[in-house]
This record gives sequence, structure tokens and C-alpha cells, in this order.
Amino acid sequence: MWRSKRRIQGSWGPADPLVRGLKAIGRAVGVLWRRSLQLRVVVLTLGLSLAVLLVLGFVLTSQITDRILDVKVRAATEEVERARVAVGGIVGGEETRSLHSSLQLARNTLLSKPEPTSGAGLAGAFDAVLVVPGDGPREATSAGPVGQVPAPLREFVRAGQVSYQYATVSTESFSGRALIVGTPASSRVANLELYLIFPLSSEENTISLVRGTMATGGLVLLLLLAGIAAVVSRQVVLPVRSASRTAERFAEGHLSERMPVRGEDDMARLAVSFNDMAESLSRQITQLEEFGNLQRRFTSDVSHELRTPLTTVRMAADLIYDHSEELDPALRRSTELMVAELDRFESLLGDLLEISRHDAGVAELSVESIDLRSTVNSALDNVGHLAAEAGVELQFDMPEDEVIAEVDARRVERILRNLIANAIDHAEHRPVQIRMAADEDTAAVSVRDFGVGLRPGEEKLVFSRFWRSDPSRVRRSGGTGLGLAISIEDARLHQGRLEAWGEPGNGACFRLTLPLVRGHKVTTSPLPLKPPSAERAAARRQLSIESGEPG
Repeated sequence: MWRSKRRIQGSWGPADPLVRGLKAIGRAVGVLWRRSLQLRVVVLTLGLSLAVLLVLGFVLTSQITDRILDVKVRAATEEVERARVAVGGIVGGEETRSLHSSLQLARNTLLSKPEPTSGAGLAGAFDAVLVVPGDGPREATSAGPVGQVPAPLREFVRAGQVSYQYATVSTESFSGRALIVGTPASSRVANLELYLIFPLSSEENTISLVRGTMATGGLVLLLLLAGIAAVVSRQVVLPVRSASRTAERFAEGHLSERMPVRGEDDMARLAVSFNDMAESLSRQITQLEEFGNLQRRFTSDVSHELRTPLTTVRMAADLIYDHSEELDPALRRSTELMVAELDRFESLLGDLLEISRHDAGVAELSVESIDLRSTVNSALDNVGHLAAEAGVELQFDMPEDEVIAEVDARRVERILRNLIANAIDHAEHRPVQIRMAADEDTAAVSVRDFGVGLRPGEEKLVFSRFWRSDPSRVRRSGGTGLGLAISIEDARLHQGRLEAWGEPGNGACFRLTLPLVRGHKVTTSPLPLKPPSAERAAARRQLSIESGEPG
């Protein structure tokens, strides 16, 4: 059984390369069809033209064929009328001869008469058949190839009608398609039937010539239409391709790229409109770049300039705070508030300096190979008190084995600290889940809360500077509004990804994905960003139960 199956597979083997080749050709043709406007225009033009030519050719050929055959039938009918008169004068005349001899003489006379009643008249050459049906035991008498006359035609002639029929015959003089015309002959011999057989070889040659001429003309016309369609479509496609190349270079940062303007037609107006748009965009981009540079320079300058007075104020505040026991309670409380706000201001100033370093492109990584689990634990130790103060349970899911990665431990810990603190602020007293996983190339940490969540479109806004989803919310972490903005810059500095997901009333999830080896790019993540639908449904039911609403 196994050997038989192996032989069958072997018999299929040689066809596999052919099938793969055909599939590759099909894919290449499909790509070319989708990408080439000129090809689609030419092919569609040829297809429609071919359909029109086929219909037109069929109609013209049918009409020409009917016309030729109608002329043939009229000429043959006239020839039959003349032949019937001639036969009537020969068969049954005064001469005494046998019936067979009379029929044969009449046939020979018809075939040998000069113009216009000869076989070479307007209807062309013909053969004649004369038949006198038998009466009772007497057999029929005939002259000529009576066996070539169709039986239905003889039935009509016996009924006294002049009829004709197309048939394939084979006589001594010719063989092929022929027109057979039959009529009752006027003579003293009762029931005499006369049939003339007209070959259609000349008409068939004429029809074949017409068909060949029309086919050749149609093919030449198709080639001309293909050339015309290619030339016309090229006049449209070339400016479009030029616009596409110009737009691509413009998108790559070549803001001085413009389309050439030729003439005053629609394409020229398109080029002018495109150039006007590019000029406007170039001015706006330049203004935005200048504004961004000015903003970054302002942030950097202000941050550095505030360092010196902040240091002086800090020294004075610390000195006062060290002697706060000697002050009255109101001044002591004011001193504590001043020191706390100075701490917050110093944190904001540090974040501004960090942002300015990222903006200036001078931020650097201090890379070392570490176990990412220790970094996660360190971040948890720094913000664990926030969870305790807010009454939020932290749930962990960490791998048992080491997860060694080449990262800047300080920056990664700062990212995780910001994510966990942000989740605690928005957890609404519900648990916060911290999960970690790794594969061969990447490691990921996700922080999931079950609080208010994010509205559609806020997944990107959360990483904007100073953006807050709910300005009225009390922040327990004392954040500056720059934490997530710095975090995403730190993730990009590692060539990693920091992503967010959220649904109103269903919480939010932030996922940090880092390469295990420095310099590698992140393409996938070992942890999902969007929780399964069953988990989201369970969270909604739990929220409905806690809020007292029907589930």
C-alpha cells in the first residue's frame, strides 16, 4: 500500500514545477494588472473592441451570405422555369422513342444548350435530373443522379410545388454543397419531375473570401486600436506617474520637488494645483519645524536656566525645614508644603531636561545585560506604596526562568514605574495585573487595569506631553504629565514599542516590548495587547454588578 502511494506521488511530481510556474506567472500578471493603469486601459479597449467587431462581423457575414444565396436562388428559379419549358417540348413529343430515351435526351439537351439557358447561365453550371415515378408494379424511370435528390424535396414536387433545398451531393462532375431546385415538368408524360442541381462552390469561395477579409481587417483594426489606446493612455498615464514620483519624493522629505507644467490642458492644471499644494505644504512644514525647534530650544533653555535658582531655593528650603521644629505649627506646615512642591518642581524640571535631550537627539543608552525580572521588581518596589495607599491589589505573572536582555536598566525601570503608577491612578480600587513573557527575540511587560479605560482615539493621545484623560482626577503618584511621553521615547531609543489599548469602563492595557539583543527591531510581541473578548465581557459584568446596573 505504501509503495503504491509513493508511485502515485511520483507520477504527480513532474507536474509540480509546472503548477508552481503557472501560479507564479498568474501572480505576476495579477500584480501587473493591479499596478498598471495603461495595461488595464489597453486590455479593456481591446476587449470591448473585439466584442463589437465580433458582433458586427457576425451580422455583416450573415447579411452577405443571405444576399449571395438569395441571388443564387432567384437565378436558379429562373433557370428551372426555362428548363421546364425545354423539357416539355422534348419529353412526350411526336417522335416515337422510349420514355427513358426521351428523359436522357432532355437531360443532355439541358446540359448542352447555349446561353442563356445552358448550365453556364446566370445561375452557373448545374446538373439535371428527370424522374417519372412508377405506377403500381411499373418501376420509376429517371435520367441523372436521382439518388442525390433529398426525399423531402421530392415530396414537395410531387405535391405540385416548386421548391428548393440545400444538400451535400456527390456526382460525376462535382461534389460538395449544392442548391437543388425541383419543379413539376409540363409534358404529355404524367408526373414528370425536373430537378436542377447547382453547385455552391463559387458562392462558398466568395463567402470564405469575405470572412477572411473581415477577419484580417478586424485583426488589423484591433492592432490599430491597441496602438491608439496605448498612445492615448500614455498621454494620461505619464503625467500621473510623474505626479506619483514627485509625491513620493516629496513624502521622503524633498520639499523642493515640483511637477513639470506643459501646455494648458487638464494635466497641466493638475500639475499647477499639485505644485501649489506642495508649495503650501512646504511652507507649513517649514513653519512647524521652526516652531518645533523654537519650542524645544525654549524648553531646554528654560530647564537649564531654572537649575541655578532652583538649587538656591532648595538649599534655603532645606535649611528652613531642618529648623522647622523651632517654628510655630502654621509656619511648619507651610515649610512642609514648600519642600513637597519643590520636590515636585524638581521632578518636573528633570523630566523637561530629559525631554529636551530626546528632542535634541543626544539621549544615550547605558546598555548592560540584565535579568528583566529584577527591573520589574525594582519598579514595583518604588511604586508599591502607592498601591497600598490607594487600596489597589497588584497581581503578578512572571516567568520562572531568567529573561536576559541588553537594555538600559534605569530607563526601562522608569518606563515600568510610570506605567504601574498610571495604572494605580486609574484602577478605581480594582486589581492591576503585571504580566511578563519572552520568546526567542523579544521580551514584553504588560500593565492592565480595570478602571475607567480609554475612549476611542485616546490610545495615541496618552503619550502626548501634558495630556490627561480626566483633568479632575486626583493623582497619587505626583506625576508631571510627561511620564508616558518620556516612556515612549525611551522605548524607541531601545528600538522597542510602547503601545496602549483601552475601552470605556473596561480598563486599559499598556504593553512594553523590547528586543533581547541591542540593535534588533521588534516585529512581534509575546504578549497580547488587546485582552480576549471573554475577559472583556467578564470585566463589563463585574463593573455592572459593582455599579448596581443590570448586566
